[in-house]
Amino acid sequence: MRILVAEDHPSLGPDIQRGLERFHYVTDLATDGEDALASALATPYDLLILDVMLPSLDGFEVCRRLRSAHRTLPILFLTARGEIDDRVRGLDLGGDDYLVKPFVFRELEARVRALLRREKSATSATLQFEDLTLDTQTREAWRGSRQLTLSSREYALLEFLLHHPRQVLSRETIADHVWDGEAPYQSNIIDVYIRYLRNKLCASGEPDVIQAIRGVGYQLKGKTI
Repeated sequence: MRILVAEDHPSLGPDIQRGLERFHYVTDLATDGEDALASALATPYDLLILDVMLPSLDGFEVCRRLRSAHRTLPILFLTARGEIDDRVRGLDLGGDDYLVKPFVFRELEARVRALLRREKSATSATLQFEDLTLDTQTREAWRGSRQLTLSSREYALLEFLLHHPRQVLSRETIADHVWDGEAPYQSNIIDVYIRYLRNKLCASGEPDVIQAIRGVGYQLKGKTI
């Protein structure tokens, strides 16, 4: 799971980042609203922890723009602004939860877990892109009517691609989500598993739907695009 923390306090932001990393979340830190918005638009985060009083763009505006851009990642507001009007505004703009500072980290981590569980349970059990189908409950995959036999890593890679069709995914992002950051994105391990997956997807002569983006990463792209 990859989380973006948008917090400009010089010690609180890094403290939250370190705390989440102790629970094995891959965590990035943004210190102003413009950076938070750009990062959340460019990277498929699983959760955004968002301060309201950020420089350049406040958290409410970041949330509004993300929802206007149809980004559905869960947003947890974490802020000193605890008035009821602020809470209502944050939730009405599309926030999923609202936690007021000062806070106990155990509660923050529990809310993170709850939001991630909710997001996972809300996701359809079946992922589909053109003639690719994956059942996340049975862990079965098909190319048209042909069932695929995938290793656990190939399955995880295909599932991640199917969650983000047509989106250009960097090697770093793939490493963080599929290998939990354990595979150096500079190495060729990602390319090797992409090749394994391609071979199985195209074993009966089907068109290749995984496109390499030179110097960046990969994209699940339609056959006719």
